[in-house]
Order: sequence, then C-alpha cells, then structure tokens
Amino acid sequence: MKVYFVSDGTAITAEVFGSAMLSFFDVKIETVSVPFLTTLDKANGLSKQINDEIASGSQSLVFYTIADSEIRDVIQSCDSHCYNLFGDLLSPIEKALGVPALPTAQKAHGIKEGVYDGRIDAINYALANDDGCSMKSFDEAHVILLGVSRSGKTPTSLYLAMQYGIKAANYPLTEDDFDPLKLPKELKEQKKKLYGLTIEANRLHEIRTGRMASSKYASLRQCRYELSEVETLYRKERIPFLNSTRLSVEEISTKIMADMQLERHRV
Repeated sequence: MKVYFVSDGTAITAEVFGSAMLSFFDVKIETVSVPFLTTLDKANGLSKQINDEIASGSQSLVFYTIADSEIRDVIQSCDSHCYNLFGDLLSPIEKALGVPALPTAQKAHGIKEGVYDGRIDAINYALANDDGCSMKSFDEAHVILLGVSRSGKTPTSLYLAMQYGIKAANYPLTEDDFDPLKLPKELKEQKKKLYGLTIEANRLHEIRTGRMASSKYASLRQCRYELSEVETLYRKERIPFLNSTRLSVEEISTKIMADMQLERHRV
C-alpha cells in the first residue's frame, strides 16, 4: 500500500495527521511526501501518476491539505482514496468561532513573528550545551537533562528545541560523579531544572556495542553498574527521571514537558 502526503505547503501537517491515523492499522505501507503542490500542472501530473499506478494494480491512499479549490478538486478526483484533512474540521470550527476560515497556502507552517527566531536560538543553545560542553550558561536553560552516555539526552534536547523552542542543556553522568555519589556544584545550583533519563541495561549494551564493540564502555556489566549508580543518584537527589527504553523521542519530550511544566513555544 502506497500512501501519499500531499500539500501546498511543507506537507508536515499531512504527514503527522495521516501517520497518526495509519498507526491504528497493522499494515505495511510505503510513504511518499509531495510538498509545495501549488499549480494545476503539478496536480494533474500527480493525479495521472496515481491513476497509472492504480491501473497497474497498485493500491494507494492520499492525505492532503490544500487551500486552492481547483487544485484540491484535481487531487480529490483521482482514482485513489483521498482524504481532505481540513475539510471535515473547518466547518464546525467556523460555527464555533463565529468567523469564516481563510485558508492560505503554507499558513499552517509559516514563520510567525518571534517564534522562529526563538526556536533557532533554542537549537543553537542545545548544540552549545550538549554533553556537558559548557556549564556556564546553565542558568539560561529551561531544562537540564541528565543520564549516562547513550541514554537519549542529545536527541531529546534537540527535539525539545526544534519542536517547542525549549532551551535544553544536557550533562553526561560518569564514574567521576558516582564516587562520591553526588552532583557537580554547577548542577546543584540548577537543581529545579534537572531531569534524568535512564534505560534498560541490555538496550544500552546494544547501543554502545554498535558504537564501540568489545570495550569496557559497551560491556553489559559496565552498563548495569552505571545505570544502577545513576538511578541511585536520582533517588538520592530527588530528581525526576524517566526510562526511555520503549519510548520515542516524541514521547520522552512530551513527558518531560508535562513533568517539568514547561511552556510550549510553537504557536
């Protein structure tokens, strides 16, 4: 089954919304994103491509967000199963708000004053404060992620910055922090911003083996030791923490946002 995400903008909304719907079904799919479909020529070309595939025996679904009614009609008329992701929602929202919708191409993901610059600033902050590179600007952080090496700190920090404009620093806890079992002075001073990540030892062993096989760093024994110590430290210092083993970076980030009561900077 081929699934098309079509939009006159970035197609991000179609991808997110369509993927969320498809997550309810245990089917194998091939996804194709078609952003910036802004002319009738492009729409007719895509419609012909889809129709040709269906004529050859393929099946497909189309999720689309398109403002122009003529382009929308071309996509809707192709032989596939087509779903206008905004179509069934805008009318009741118009009634609830008492004002008409004014759909504009790319409006859903346009650059909004203040938000874009803030997001770029947060990304730069996450990169500059990754893996304990510097602790001089920890006072600017919204959250400081802790954890052993390869427990998910960096991808989570970047996701928080890119999606929510959150300034997330991260610091790797090592054996130097386990003996004696205490936080560095710079972290103690920012204790209300600290949030810990942990992971199952077997999974950490797999990840580290892919990076540095046959090393003490990657050994299951070392992974078990570090995780035991870091979780003991979290509990001793009363730092909230989360096991990231079976969670996506999106789920980890959402949980952190909720637990730390952080404000989203994305609208």
